[in-house]
Amino acid sequence: MAASRYNSNDLRRQVGSPRSKGRDTKDTLCRNIVIYGHCRYMDTTCNFNHDQNKPVSGPSDYLSKKSFNADSPSFTPSGQHQGHGKKTTLSSQAANAAPFTPRGVAANAQQNADLSLFNPAGAREFTPSNNTQNYELGNSNIGNGPTQDNGAYSDPFSMNSMAPAIPNNAPFNPYASDHAAVSGTGTGFYPSGGSYASVPMQQPNYHLYQPYDAYRGELQPWQRSTYDYFIPAAMREEIQKKMFATQQTMPGLPKLDNYHSLFSLDTSHRKNTASFGYHSWVYKAQKVSTGLHYVLRRLEGYRLSNDQSVMSVMRDWKNVRHENIVSFHETFTSQNFGDSSLIFVYDWHPLAKTLSEQHFASPLGNNRQRYPAVPEGLLWSYICQIASALHYLHAKNLAARCLDLSKILVTEKSRIRLGSCAILDVVHYDHNRPVQELQGEDLVKFGKVILCLATGTPANMLQPSNMKAALDSLGGSKYSRSLRDGLQFLLAPMAPNGQPPTIAHFLTMIAPQLVQQANNTLRENDEQQYWLAREIENGRIARSVMKLSAILERGDLGSQANWSETGDRYQLKLFRDYVFHRVDANGKPELGLGHMLSCMSKLDAGVEEQIMLTSRDQETIFVITYRELRGMFERAFNELVKFSKSPSI
Repeated sequence: MAASRYNSNDLRRQVGSPRSKGRDTKDTLCRNIVIYGHCRYMDTTCNFNHDQNKPVSGPSDYLSKKSFNADSPSFTPSGQHQGHGKKTTLSSQAANAAPFTPRGVAANAQQNADLSLFNPAGAREFTPSNNTQNYELGNSNIGNGPTQDNGAYSDPFSMNSMAPAIPNNAPFNPYASDHAAVSGTGTGFYPSGGSYASVPMQQPNYHLYQPYDAYRGELQPWQRSTYDYFIPAAMREEIQKKMFATQQTMPGLPKLDNYHSLFSLDTSHRKNTASFGYHSWVYKAQKVSTGLHYVLRRLEGYRLSNDQSVMSVMRDWKNVRHENIVSFHETFTSQNFGDSSLIFVYDWHPLAKTLSEQHFASPLGNNRQRYPAVPEGLLWSYICQIASALHYLHAKNLAARCLDLSKILVTEKSRIRLGSCAILDVVHYDHNRPVQELQGEDLVKFGKVILCLATGTPANMLQPSNMKAALDSLGGSKYSRSLRDGLQFLLAPMAPNGQPPTIAHFLTMIAPQLVQQANNTLRENDEQQYWLAREIENGRIARSVMKLSAILERGDLGSQANWSETGDRYQLKLFRDYVFHRVDANGKPELGLGHMLSCMSKLDAGVEEQIMLTSRDQETIFVITYRELRGMFERAFNELVKFSKSPSI
């Protein structure tokens, strides 16, 4: 262009900046006038020429092209400009140019000249493959029919390129000592990538000793008692008493053919024939073949005249299994007591008491005094349990017959069981009474038992003459209306509909109380589950302590002298001191049970927590994790197993 003849200095002299001062600028055109058509500094500080019609010296071609003019020619493409002698059509060589071909196909253009044209006749039909294919990641043989020829087609859904980036789908073993190994293959569960170090999945800490519920948070660690970590002392004492009662023996009692170690369970030496018509005695005994304990009820002086009666009773009652009935096992005769005795065998429930002993026990032996009435909640518990047992027996076409305060056992808290069943069926086998009549007597005896408990009257004082007065005494606010109506239904000879009362009809009357008792049972089950969860880790910890004791303080092992003081065993010895031989700042022993339980549980779990082990002379210090200690622990014990012939712990 014409302005190319002038250098940049000439242009700056001919087109001035409006902020320039201190020199003659009368003949210089203002740059703002050239570019924008006006100047904002014209009336203030600009000293340049603002008249576009005034001629200026310098490169006029440049100034004329930079200024906006309505007479400027319109834009015309260079190819169609008439002033230039260029051709407006393509050259003849452009027609012979090669067509565009993709790179993959161009490499094989000599062998596949027909790829640029679509030929329907040359297309292949779909043919499913008969071979079993492996449709896993990284398999290059996935496809319908044969593979594409020449590698010209790239499957956009292929997973071959992504297979190396996807981790191995082998299951992760949370109990493996090496978290980087999976199923013993040595393949890492997490792929390594760049500088990012993936953290292996940690196994859940259910191995650690954790109470089922929170401890009492307001107490300090030294204020907690030892029994906070275990079941309550009262429950533990009760269980221990039952174990002690099971092992009790009494010298002087005879040994039977199948039972030994007899122990008398009678609390009174007075003979009583009111229940069965014979003097009866109760013993605890251990069976020779199984070692289990049972209760033997002996009928003194009974001579069995009909073996068929015994076989029939055993066949019917051996299949009775109910939570509120003491299970019957067998019956047999014996001459070992110096007479002809008939013995019935039942389940053993240690420390069980009868309802008479539970609620009518008199320290002075006076059975004619008044006793406190049983609370209605406990009374409904007894009613629901006895009704459940009777419903089960009546459905099997049987009758309890022994519904008496001295034959109903209280085994735990409010749990009761009907005892001495099947005895009257043998003793009174020849009476041939209808079962429906016996079941009706069960309901009347059931009502008398509940009435005795509600009024605090012993069974020998409740006679038919004063039964109505005892029932009327339950009025007022002492007991609910539903309880009084239930007792009237049981004691009445006929139901309101004119039919004999049945246990099924009685259950419909007490349905709301049955639901409440079911809720109470579930609540007690939750409580038992709570205490069971507190004890679940004790077996695991005891096994770890036994293994550790078998390793430490051991002398020579094989050809290695002083085995327990060398190698990994030395760290285990220091760990033993850390757990069980701690002392405070004054040198007094610390006997915190929580510290011992926690450390042994962490050792068994092999957590990543670090601890510091110090020797007794303060010369050696180890900083080590429980996971490393667990590895040492297992290696040391496995080394002992190699030299042992007995089964391991």
